[in-house]
Amino acid sequence: MRLPCQSLPKGAGIHLLLLLLLSPLYMLAQSPLVTGTVKDSTGHPMAGISVSVKGKKIVTSTRPDGTFAISAQKSDVLVFSGVSLDVQEVALDGSSSIDVTMRSTALVMTDIVVVGYGKTSRKSLTSAITTIKPEEMNKGSISDVGQLLQGKVPGLNITASGDPNRPAAVVLRGASTINSPSGPFYVIDGVPGVDISLIAPADIASIDVLKDAAATAIYGNRASNGIIMVTTRRGKKGQAQVSYDGFVGVEKVSRRLDVMDAGQLRDFLSKNNLAFTPADDKGANTDWQKATQRSSAVSTSHNIFLGGGGDHGSYSASLNYFSKPGILLNSNLQRIIARLSVEQYLINDKLRLGLNITNSSNEADDIPYRNTVLLQSATYLPVSPVKNDNGTYFENFTKSGYYNPVAMMNHSQQNNKYNNLMAQLTAQAKLPFGLTYDLNLAYLNNSNVYGSYLDKYFTSNYNGMYDNPDPTTAGHLQQAFGTNGQANRQSYRNTSKILETYFTWDKAFGNSAINAVLGYSWQENENGDGFQVTTYNFPVDNISYQNLALSNPYAYSTRINFGADGVYQKTRLISDFARLKYTYNDRYILQASVRRDGSSVFGANNYWGYFPSVAVAWRITEEDFMKSQHLFSDLKLRASYGVTGNAFGFNAYTAQFLMGSQGTWYYNGTPAAAYGPLNAYNPDLQWEEVATTNIGADFTILKGKLGGSIDVYKRKTTDMIFPYKVDPMLVPNGTITANGGSIENKGIELALTANIISNSKFSWTSNLNLAHNKNEITSLKNPLFAGGDSTAVGFPEGAGQSGNSLELLKEGRPLGQFYSLEYAGKDASGVSQFVAGDGKTLTTSPLRGTDYHYLGNAQPKLLLGWTNTFRYSDWDFRFAIRGVFGNKIFNATRADLFRPNTAQFTNILVDAANESTADFNAYRYSSRFIESGSYVRFDNATLGYNFKHISNYIKSLRLYATANNLFVITNFTGIDPEVNQGGIAPGIDYNNFYPKTRTFLFGATVNF
Repeated sequence: MRLPCQSLPKGAGIHLLLLLLLSPLYMLAQSPLVTGTVKDSTGHPMAGISVSVKGKKIVTSTRPDGTFAISAQKSDVLVFSGVSLDVQEVALDGSSSIDVTMRSTALVMTDIVVVGYGKTSRKSLTSAITTIKPEEMNKGSISDVGQLLQGKVPGLNITASGDPNRPAAVVLRGASTINSPSGPFYVIDGVPGVDISLIAPADIASIDVLKDAAATAIYGNRASNGIIMVTTRRGKKGQAQVSYDGFVGVEKVSRRLDVMDAGQLRDFLSKNNLAFTPADDKGANTDWQKATQRSSAVSTSHNIFLGGGGDHGSYSASLNYFSKPGILLNSNLQRIIARLSVEQYLINDKLRLGLNITNSSNEADDIPYRNTVLLQSATYLPVSPVKNDNGTYFENFTKSGYYNPVAMMNHSQQNNKYNNLMAQLTAQAKLPFGLTYDLNLAYLNNSNVYGSYLDKYFTSNYNGMYDNPDPTTAGHLQQAFGTNGQANRQSYRNTSKILETYFTWDKAFGNSAINAVLGYSWQENENGDGFQVTTYNFPVDNISYQNLALSNPYAYSTRINFGADGVYQKTRLISDFARLKYTYNDRYILQASVRRDGSSVFGANNYWGYFPSVAVAWRITEEDFMKSQHLFSDLKLRASYGVTGNAFGFNAYTAQFLMGSQGTWYYNGTPAAAYGPLNAYNPDLQWEEVATTNIGADFTILKGKLGGSIDVYKRKTTDMIFPYKVDPMLVPNGTITANGGSIENKGIELALTANIISNSKFSWTSNLNLAHNKNEITSLKNPLFAGGDSTAVGFPEGAGQSGNSLELLKEGRPLGQFYSLEYAGKDASGVSQFVAGDGKTLTTSPLRGTDYHYLGNAQPKLLLGWTNTFRYSDWDFRFAIRGVFGNKIFNATRADLFRPNTAQFTNILVDAANESTADFNAYRYSSRFIESGSYVRFDNATLGYNFKHISNYIKSLRLYATANNLFVITNFTGIDPEVNQGGIAPGIDYNNFYPKTRTFLFGATVNF
């Protein structure tokens, strides 16, 4: 038998064998060659980056100039990887050339950071700056940009309620003054002082948080509370990019106050031989909290982005619609943001012109006297119905301060339409000798049209009620309403005109490099340009606030109210600034800056202030003695000192003598308007100054597996501005605003990023940040004016406790120091008793102030943020946990619901069931109601899937699901432990906390 091969010609077997061996090479040769360049985020080429074809054994690496060439098919996916770098996957779309930018998974020493009047690389930073990228920000139905950063920045304490119309309270490195709201200063695309509601989260390219004075002093008087720099998305060179980002979310209340239902309260009263009055007990079982809330709220957001560009310019435009109904009835926010950005290069790309226009149109519905509604929803008896059988609202007006909260909500309305506009024109010219000239012109316009209406039912039945303001330096006030409905209409406009111009010199000389900035800034603000009217007596209620001409206040001898004096203000700020940065051999860095600010809000003798800073950095890993070690990939030490100022919390009249209305007085039996002094003149009023010392280190170790930074700081505010009492013979109104106080913050911050696992299929990155801050008021005195060393703040004004404060501004104590009665259990009669002022005696009749004690404070000792990101193939999963530890909360809400002896008149908490009705002191504000504010919150979790190569028109599609506020671990017994940490009286819960929600949302991101 002959073998088949024996019939082949001589030598054919050898040829066949060679053909089989070479066929893979032949097929490879037929694959098109894809070339490109790999760079880092600063634009420098990266060598040694691995480039492979996903699913195939085809691998190459980039050359010293960052270029590569690899054979790949049109349908292939290229995978780029390197030590301490995020794995990048690029789907080929038929292009033969691609460019890739690598991102570090640990602390990025080559990232570009936005600083005041310029940019720099992170490796050359001399100051404390944290950068947050879009993928790192919190996801969810977020109406305020501040909430995007919760738990992301060490030292940034952000507290937010569920209110869609209230921005989060943001405090950076502790409160620096008792005057301003303590929030950082926002700079958006280089424009200072922009309202943060102008920016849609989907339009943010990066956020840089400038924390120490070396970074912030270039902004002078506006920088005492830190700077948050926001950079928005821009178009890129290439084919036009169109993307859509949207979601739909469902929100439900995460927790309610655990007050008694009708059965529980009836059993409690029966056990204590008490009973409801027939006027209240209608056999109902009403949950008044649910009655004032939606069962669920559906929020939605849609964002469309268009961007592109050519060799000599770029453009981008976006449109965002956001709707977030509040979980409380009648509260709602709708927002539309439109943005346009155009850049054009001229004169051989030596001149760049830019135009940026952004407009945010907002409509906010809210609830008049909302905190009073919240109070009533907690205390109203469950045995009463919302409505009577005849359809009218149930009320029992025989009891003082007792109102149906649903009736209050539905017999009133409040609407605010506000519009924010930012228009910016930029020009940058590249000049000889390494000089660059920048010119920025900006116009900001914030206008609002506000209307509120209390109908005839409201003004007739609730006249004389008390409001329930957030606890501050004063308590509640009795309200007086007009007859037959009351309308308030306001229309105001605030504008800012800004000119900033500066030169930048960037030059290298051998081993030396210099970056210098010299500039001038001018800003004029015009606030309160408009009017308001409050009028009464309408023929019908459906007119609301829309037609004030139909009111007739004079029929009842009342007058139209035109609002407070001094609303209109005009201020001006003029500044010169300079910064010099010197780098030697890429390892020794020195930076110094100074800003000279002049502001019209201060005294005539002290318009001008000087704000210098100096910082040094040493990149130790660049030293020869570090070349042989393998622990540190990068190590840098830095130190800085600087002075910033505070121009917030003061207005155009703070240092001026101001006359205004003092009400109406009778002269010879005839009412006449009276005018008198409202504000005292102080020509010596000067800047608050905040001096900050910061020592820090940035490092990357374990071949890029772990990176981080650590900072230790001390910040002291001097010449803190405070109102002092003065003899009326010297100053007619009896008070003067002057310098004299001081406050100090000390702290330490740690940020770590770990690249735990990183390969082409699976990666796990973990980010942890910790921050500790200690705050102390070191002085409240002025040598020229009389004044004590303490001021009482925080007045919840619960029933029977008017005038009782909960906190004290006190020398040697922190802001948020609780100062109240110290609970000492119950006496033999079952009555709550308290430690007297001597610290030994016990009393059931304590005196206000005299028997008060220091009882902890509202400021946390430790802030924690922990984020983990997992990627597997086309799946990604991220979750974030946030913690606050060591702070106290004064639960005044609980105190007012702890009244067993009045339970037949107002509701009480379930856990008050074992209290004695004989205890007439049970509800007294005391240490009994000071609770731990520590908590750990599972903040959010997002699971996403990325589709690729869907069609020729859709480049990528990402579907994701997000859950917010899944659970909270806490011992706090109130609705939520995230009580406001901002303002002058932080950490007080008093029926003013808008309920938090738990949100589940589904979204999509599509790139066309």
